[in-house]
Amino acid sequence: MAIRTVKKIINSVETAEGEGFLVHRSFPTNSLMQLDPFLLLDEMGPKEYGPGEAKGAPDHPHRGFETVTYMLEGSFEHRDSTGNAGRLEPGDVQWMTAGSGIVHSEMPAADLARKGGLLHGFQLWVNLPRRDKMAVPRYQDVRASDIPSAEKDGVAVRVIAGEALGKKAVVDTRTPMTYLHFVLKPGARVEQKVPLEYNAFAYVVKGEGEFAGKKAERGQVVMFERDGDGVSIATPQGASSDLGVLLIGGVPLGEPVARYGPFVMNTQEEIYQAIEDYRAGRFGKIAA
Repeated sequence: MAIRTVKKIINSVETAEGEGFLVHRSFPTNSLMQLDPFLLLDEMGPKEYGPGEAKGAPDHPHRGFETVTYMLEGSFEHRDSTGNAGRLEPGDVQWMTAGSGIVHSEMPAADLARKGGLLHGFQLWVNLPRRDKMAVPRYQDVRASDIPSAEKDGVAVRVIAGEALGKKAVVDTRTPMTYLHFVLKPGARVEQKVPLEYNAFAYVVKGEGEFAGKKAERGQVVMFERDGDGVSIATPQGASSDLGVLLIGGVPLGEPVARYGPFVMNTQEEIYQAIEDYRAGRFGKIAA
């Protein structure tokens, strides 16, 4: 396996989303607008909320892409205009294909909103190819216990998409991609295969690590060159904590991107149509 070199290391940016909940945004930012086929990565929190303080994202639309929500701590409840409703607990993943259009809400679970507590998770936006922009909306809700995991030589992994340490994800993706959550003990090392045609990056969730010899710490994004078919991740022997890393990669679509807030299409005319359809109520609405 040929190990990829590091192209750039950038810092995530602290901002607010929805009703004002804290996120650390990897992209889009001034340093990185997008990494085809990925449009956005937000780390929600981590933040400890007091009683009545937790905030979420009330009713809002999406068209033309997918949202992947991965909870680490706390619980979120979701509802949408197709009648779906559910709850995301720690370790759960929701892979939502917005496709032709949907209105949904993502709010702290009632008990978290009432009592307060720690909220921590991630949301990744994955662009859809032109052929799937107007696909029928779909959910894949995967419970923590159903996400394949493995552990070897001080390296643990949860396989959300793709394959690692002999385990294969249960999620069905529209385009080939990898989404792995690694946790490395001090002194551990892993070399993970990433197909040469993938764009790939890592986000440091916890601790400090070395990526092809380059150091990165919590809250930083490591962008890899497309000059190899593998990625090297290591934790220094004397590290004071484990290293937590999301490794994400996918085949670039190579298509024009027109985006306006929650709509991502190929042309500006399609954006205008999405706005018109939403305003005309064609996305439906969440039942009271």
